[in-house]
Amino acid sequence: MRTAVDSTWLRAAVLGLVVAVGGVLALIVDLPAVGAVRAWVDGAGPWAWAAMVLGLALVLLAPVPRSALSVLLGVVAGFGPGLAVALAGGLLGGLAAFGLSRALGRPAVTRLAGRRLARVDRLMVDRGFWPLLVGRLMPVVPFVVLSYGAGLTAVRLGPYALSTAIGLVPSTVVQVGVGASAGLLAAWATTVTVVPVAVVALVAVGLVALAWRRRRRIAGSGPVPVA
Repeated sequence: MRTAVDSTWLRAAVLGLVVAVGGVLALIVDLPAVGAVRAWVDGAGPWAWAAMVLGLALVLLAPVPRSALSVLLGVVAGFGPGLAVALAGGLLGGLAAFGLSRALGRPAVTRLAGRRLARVDRLMVDRGFWPLLVGRLMPVVPFVVLSYGAGLTAVRLGPYALSTAIGLVPSTVVQVGVGASAGLLAAWATTVTVVPVAVVALVAVGLVALAWRRRRRIAGSGPVPVA
């Protein structure tokens, strides 16, 4: 009995350590520059996309804002590829957090809450899909909190995965779209800035050339002879 209790709290401690380490790394590790990520993706081939999905899933185990990562993916990869990576990585990260929480944290919560958890468990088993879907569609609760929190309840994996897959789509489309639009706007702003400058420069050079040519013609004609 004592061994089982010790194992329960040890697993809970491991879960807490995973979240804490993830939070520390999120604070001290700087995100790579956009240009560096683009160059890496362009040069790495198809394996780069799988690595980005896995990397995003791992990052989402830590308390980091998923919205910021989705916007960054839109800037780096564009709308279509960025959306695919954001959705796949978000779903994989949500499933991983759910699995860790269910395996490591659920036994400790059950021991602590006891009968008080029974009502929540019944609700989540019977109608868990809908509150989770609302939580994903209206991201008032942070992504990682909802992922770990769902694993602490008795909700089944199927409804959790389905609600996460559906609920991530609207916000991810908007966030990746904002990032992709920012990249297009930056390119457009550069074009808008460079083109007028180039036109003005060409016009100035043309005017100077015409003036110089006219001066030469006048100078070469000499004084007009008097009859």
